[in-house]
Amino acid sequence: MPGPDGLPQPRTFASAPPPSAPLAVRMRPLSLDEVVGQDHLLRQGSPLRRLVDGSGAASVILYGPPGTGKTTLASLISQATGRRFEALSALSAGVKEVRAVIDVARRAAAHGEQTVLFIDEVHRFSKTQQDALLAAVENRIVLLVAATTENPSFSVVAPLLSRSLILQLQPLTSDAVRAVVLRAIADPRGLNAAVTAEPDAVELLVQLAAGDARRALTALEVASEGVGTGSITVETIEQSLDKAAVRYDRDGDQHYDVVSAFIKSVRGSDVDAALHYLARMLTAGEDPRFLARRLMILASEDIGMADPSALVTAVAAAQTVALIGMPEAQLTLAHATVHLATAPKSNAVTTALGAAMADIRAGKAGLVPPHLRDGHYSGAAALGNAQGYKYAHDHPGGVASQQYPPSELVGVDYYHPTGHGAEREIGSRLEKLRAIVRRRS
Repeated sequence: MPGPDGLPQPRTFASAPPPSAPLAVRMRPLSLDEVVGQDHLLRQGSPLRRLVDGSGAASVILYGPPGTGKTTLASLISQATGRRFEALSALSAGVKEVRAVIDVARRAAAHGEQTVLFIDEVHRFSKTQQDALLAAVENRIVLLVAATTENPSFSVVAPLLSRSLILQLQPLTSDAVRAVVLRAIADPRGLNAAVTAEPDAVELLVQLAAGDARRALTALEVASEGVGTGSITVETIEQSLDKAAVRYDRDGDQHYDVVSAFIKSVRGSDVDAALHYLARMLTAGEDPRFLARRLMILASEDIGMADPSALVTAVAAAQTVALIGMPEAQLTLAHATVHLATAPKSNAVTTALGAAMADIRAGKAGLVPPHLRDGHYSGAAALGNAQGYKYAHDHPGGVASQQYPPSELVGVDYYHPTGHGAEREIGSRLEKLRAIVRRRS
C-alpha cells in the first residue's frame, strides 16, 4: 500500500515481534545497549556505530558466521532516524525485485528520504543481480547493508566490493553466548522466567552454540518446551536435540577453511586436530571420496619416501570408500588419517619433481645420451643408438656406471632425502648409488 507521499510502504523489521515468533527473533536486540559481542566494530566513531546512530553514509558488507548479529545490526540501522528501510533476501529476490526497490528508493530520494537496503545472503546473488546494485550504491540512492556468511572477496563482485566497507563479525565468545541465554530465560520478551536452567545445562547450550547465538536460543527454546514450568537440565537438552548442527557449508568458504585445516593438521602431525576436522566434515555430510582423494595427494606430497606405506594406506582407504561406502568407510578414513598424521614427514619427492620441472621450463632438456636411445628398429645401430649400453643386472649390486641424464644435467641432484623415517636409510644408500652411477669407467 502506498504511504502519504505516494511511495510504497517500506518493509521493516518489527520492533516488537509477536509472542508466537521464534525465541531468537523475540530476543533480537532493540538497541545497541542490548548487543553482545562485536565490540571491535561498535566502538565510538566507528563506521558501523555511525550507521547505527544514523549519521553514517558508507555502504557496508557484514561478513561473519551465522548467529553473530548481522541481521540484528541491519535491524538497528533500519531504525536510524530519517531513513526508509527495504529488505531483500537473495534466496527469493531476482533482478526485477532489485530494480523495483531501487526505483522506489530513487523516488524517495527526490522527497529527501534516504533508503537503507538490506540484502541477506548477498553471496547467493548472481553477478547480474549484484551489478544491478552498482549505480544505486555509487550514487547513494540506497545505503547498502549486505550480510554474508561467505568471504566477500570470493562471492561479491569487485566493483561492489570497492564501493563498500567490509566489516567482519567474529563468533561470539562463550561469555557472550552465556549472557544471551541467561537474558532470554529472564526477559519478558523471552521465557519471562517461566523456566529455570541448571548451570550445567547453560554450559551445554553454550558449548552446542559454538559462537552462534541463534543456535543457542533455538536449543533453549526446544528444551524449554519439554519442561513446562520446570527446570532445564543437561538430560532435557540431550533428549530434545539429536545432535548439534555442524557449521560447515560444502559449497562455501567454510568448506575450504575446514578442508585446509584438516590437511595442514595431518601435515603438521597433529593427529587429534586432524581427527576433529575429519569428524566435522563427516558429520556435515562431506563426500568421503573427496576426503580420500586429498589423503592420497598428501601421502605423496608431504610424506613420500619417509614412509612409502602411507600412500598404500591412502589408496586402500579410497578403494574401501568406493567398495563399502558410508557409514562404515568413516573408520577407514580415520585409519588413514591417523597413519598419515603420525607418519614421518618429507616433501623431498615434491621438491625434487618441482626442481626437475623448473629445469625443463628453463630449457634444460638436452639430447638423450646415445647409449640409452631405442635400438629396436632397423638402422638404429648405424646411428649409434643403444651402442655401449650397460645392462644393470650384469653388474655388481645391479648398478651400472654410465651416463643417464642429458649432458647438460650430469651431476645435478634433484632428490634430497631427509633424515626422517625410511628416508634416513635411503639417504645413505643414495650416496653410494650416485657414486657408482657417476663413476667414469
